[in-house]
Amino acid sequence: MTIHTSHPFLEPEGDRDPVRRLRGRLGTTVSLWTAGTDDQRSGLTVSSWMVAGGEPGRALALLDPDADLTEVLLATGRGVVQLLAWPDRDLAEAFAGTAPAPGGPFRMAEWVGTDHGPRLAHATTWALVSVESEAAVGWSTLLTCTLDEVVVGEDHDPLVHRRGRFSPPSA
Repeated sequence: MTIHTSHPFLEPEGDRDPVRRLRGRLGTTVSLWTAGTDDQRSGLTVSSWMVAGGEPGRALALLDPDADLTEVLLATGRGVVQLLAWPDRDLAEAFAGTAPAPGGPFRMAEWVGTDHGPRLAHATTWALVSVESEAAVGWSTLLTCTLDEVVVGEDHDPLVHRRGRFSPPSA
């Protein structure tokens, strides 16, 4: 193993995508989107998403069109969105596909089965969602989902993603 003082895959300054750099400066609480059943379940760490008020409220997410989660969400029409906390950063990396997860990332935590998909048992804030529409937007698939059930709990240690890194909770 080699220890780098900088990111080993970082593009040189002049070659960096300015759109990605702008998005990276927005900062957001990291969510984990899951869908499916025990036979075919999938999950993905998502930071490009937002909530829109209304009756019902909606969650809009930009997902990789090639991601297994996108396929399962579109096939089942339902999913679970849970907000991650600072102690969940290894789980976030595993579901993002950037860290190893022997046996798969679902083995790294305890899950509650719902009719919308698996829900992270210790998540304090989560929502059950139903897919309303999809559209190709840039290199992503924009999913608009209705918020079917929302539980909002304490968030003392939210996992925040900004500028390509997880940020510790503020004091």
